[in-house]
Amino acid sequence: MLTAAQLAELRRDIEFNAELGGRSLTVMSTWGLFSPREIDDGTRLLLEYVQPEPTADCLDLGCGYGVIGLALATLAPLGRTLLIDKDFIAVEYANRNLLRNGIHNATAQLSNGFDQVEPGRQFDVIASNVPAKVGKELLALLLHDAHARLRPGGRLYLVTINGLRQYMKRNLTEVFGNYDKLKQGTHYTVALALR
Repeated sequence: MLTAAQLAELRRDIEFNAELGGRSLTVMSTWGLFSPREIDDGTRLLLEYVQPEPTADCLDLGCGYGVIGLALATLAPLGRTLLIDKDFIAVEYANRNLLRNGIHNATAQLSNGFDQVEPGRQFDVIASNVPAKVGKELLALLLHDAHARLRPGGRLYLVTINGLRQYMKRNLTEVFGNYDKLKQGTHYTVALALR
């Protein structure tokens, strides 16, 4: 059985430093959020390939505590970055991480997919670490909505477990008319689709 001190320790925010967008940032998370103690390998791989222009408007789809969005906002300081997630705790931590690191060109908000994103708002870059168990229905909505929300020439970057590689290839080709496998690692694949 855990002691009161051990329980108190588990309730404390988890904090670590990470290199994101060429800057050393301090990130806070908590138990219950995806990969709370460190940046997961899939996100690390994705961030090696996402390269927004400095003026790009970006979206972190399914932001968790904000790692991808922090990197996008740092790499595109003259654009605006939106971080969205359906988990209110994730959104709270993402906003805390933006504030803590002095990133003022980004904000996080609650949204199930794109349903709460301001109508008509468009992006140059959308990036996501797609959960393996998202379900084909939601995935179809996300891909179609991402296509609709990207400006012409806009880019969708996704990282998935390798088991979803062929599925993503088929679906991105169907929705976007193109698919580029940027990197296939041991466990994850980074894909790009252009609007």
